[in-house]
Amino acid sequence: MLSALLNGTENKNAALRLREMVSVLRRHDIVHGLTPIKLRAIFEDLGPTFVKFGQIMSMRPDFLPTEYCDELMKLQTGANPLPFPMILAIVEQEYHREGNRIFRTIDSTPLGSASIAQAHRATLTSGENVVIKVQRPGIHEIMQMDLMLMKRAVTIIRLVSRDDVVDFRMLMDEMWNIAKQEMDFLIEASHIEEFAHLNRENPFISCPRVLRDLSTQHILVMEYIDGIPLDQTDALRAAGVDITQIGRRLGENYAKQIIEDGFFHGDPHPGNIRIRNGSIVWLDLGMMGRLSNRDRLSLRRAILALATHDTFEMKSAVLSLGIIKGRIDHARLYQDIDVMMEQYGSLDFTGLHMGVLTNQILGILRMHHIGCPSGLAMFARGVMTVEIVMRRCAPKVSFLEIFARSLSLGIIQGLSWRESLNKVRQEGIMLLRKSVQIPEQLADLLKMTMSGQAKLNIDLTGSEEPVQRLDKMINKLILALLCAASLIASSTLCTTNMQPQVGGIPVIGLLGYLIAFILSLRLIWDVHKGV
Repeated sequence: MLSALLNGTENKNAALRLREMVSVLRRHDIVHGLTPIKLRAIFEDLGPTFVKFGQIMSMRPDFLPTEYCDELMKLQTGANPLPFPMILAIVEQEYHREGNRIFRTIDSTPLGSASIAQAHRATLTSGENVVIKVQRPGIHEIMQMDLMLMKRAVTIIRLVSRDDVVDFRMLMDEMWNIAKQEMDFLIEASHIEEFAHLNRENPFISCPRVLRDLSTQHILVMEYIDGIPLDQTDALRAAGVDITQIGRRLGENYAKQIIEDGFFHGDPHPGNIRIRNGSIVWLDLGMMGRLSNRDRLSLRRAILALATHDTFEMKSAVLSLGIIKGRIDHARLYQDIDVMMEQYGSLDFTGLHMGVLTNQILGILRMHHIGCPSGLAMFARGVMTVEIVMRRCAPKVSFLEIFARSLSLGIIQGLSWRESLNKVRQEGIMLLRKSVQIPEQLADLLKMTMSGQAKLNIDLTGSEEPVQRLDKMINKLILALLCAASLIASSTLCTTNMQPQVGGIPVIGLLGYLIAFILSLRLIWDVHKGV
């Protein structure tokens, strides 16, 4: 089978890479299931490309269970740096001119080297210090080929276990969709400009200024930020920075990004946050999340329901946050949400964690097979990361408390007596129109009832399970009857002299015994497995 699949691979390098993937998957015994630790180890052994894929997927708790996302967050990105002459060649190829006509100097030592891009400090001919983010040549084709080969490798080892929590092939498809956006630097440039515009009135929040005229799909040129990373607390204290105040401002700004802007940083770990002159500078805006007005309204309803211990309102908010794909067991959903709400019986915002609460909601959505928008999933991972950062910087400050306060302010700011009056007037007019139609509808209902045309449809929640059990019982009974019939018929045939015979027993009788034996094994197996 391996040779047949390798024939479809066009070059020798791809064939070697495929053999390497198969070897890695077999070494980790993936045929017997996929665990969080095993998935992380597979990505690490497959190299930088899959490490990047793993980091991307750690931001999707809607797609992967929480324990998988937490494990993938431990992946450390890094790749061997490209030779500096190759960086210069890429720059000249993108700009169609020599690099020294744009940049006075380019530092040969990279600031960082990852699987998708490599960053260098540079100086423009105008004297401005900038950072050049250069995409690795052919990375799009490399990632595409790696994913294609991984799908073939999965086919080779026959990964067909139906009990796995994670569909490996679907995981590959999702990673590719997200990675394609990360490889277009013009999208990141647009993100930077939009983020700067939305936070322009806050003097304590900023991001690198992007030089749009020098940025392309494969090169991003930004302002150089000479700040202190947020996780270097000793350096921040030595610089006289109030870390607690920084933590509070970080929480307030992230809550504002979510509630007011609906456009927030998707990966707010300390490495992407710099402190410069007492202000927060957000870096690496390639992965940004978006929340629609409907999603933000549903989040407000969920927090309000949590504060008032209203299980029914929380259920309504959870359903509005998700994408309903099939039949919902509302009684079970209500029970699961009620169990979650009981954990927050004595509500104290300082002791709650927004990320944990959001992951619980996502877990309920996943349990009931309700789809989740990607923006909400990124929001869940983002708030969890911000809470971890804030616990280090300002342990006495609760992000959920800040978030709830921002929600209440958003509600107050969203109130307008003119809009409310217009809404009441429109609803009143609709009520009058429907009220006028009630006598006519009642008359139609009476006519249909008198003529015998009225129908009553009843949908009993949970009625499918007893029917399914009864269906399985009937199937087992049929198997048992067939088995008994085969035994009786074969035994009857064995008392005759029917030809042909084997050892004095008719062949048809032997076949009947064989069929009865197979049916009995199937019946015993079904009983053992509880099918």
